[in-house]
Amino acid sequence: MSADDPLLKILACPLDKGPLTLLQPEEALYNPRLRRRYPIVDGIPQLLPSSGEPVGDEEHAQFLKRVDGPDAPDAPEDHPS
Repeated sequence: MSADDPLLKILACPLDKGPLTLLQPEEALYNPRLRRRYPIVDGIPQLLPSSGEPVGDEEHAQFLKRVDGPDAPDAPEDHPS
């Protein structure tokens, strides 16, 4: 799967139904709102709720910097509900 794949525009998180971000080279889709990573296996996104892996604070911050770019300001701290 690539960043310009039209499938990315219609894929949604199975939990909050929001958009997902492609993580390369991890081959995963990421939901920064819930801090969950969904693997892509053999080109197929694994979007079952049970397939999502929780992401810790440090890894979440690294993903946000990569997604927003190196010049983006630090994201405000999220408070999980």
